[in-house]
Amino acid sequence: MKKLILASVSALALLGVAACSDSGTDNTTTQSTNPPAAEQPMKPATPAPDATKPAEPAPAAPAAPAQ
Repeated sequence: MKKLILASVSALALLGVAACSDSGTDNTTTQSTNPPAAEQPMKPATPAPDATKPAEPAPAAPAAPAQ
């Protein structure tokens, strides 16, 4: 029974070392994104035709009498 426990612990330790080791075989790289080739320049916003007229306040509703 002791040999089985010792073998299990040894195998687990070996797998842990193999998983955490830095062997240098990982050659993955990241790639940056490229902007679109033809970007259209932004046009200035044109105001609405009635934008020069100031906004009118909403008409006041008559208050209901208190009962």
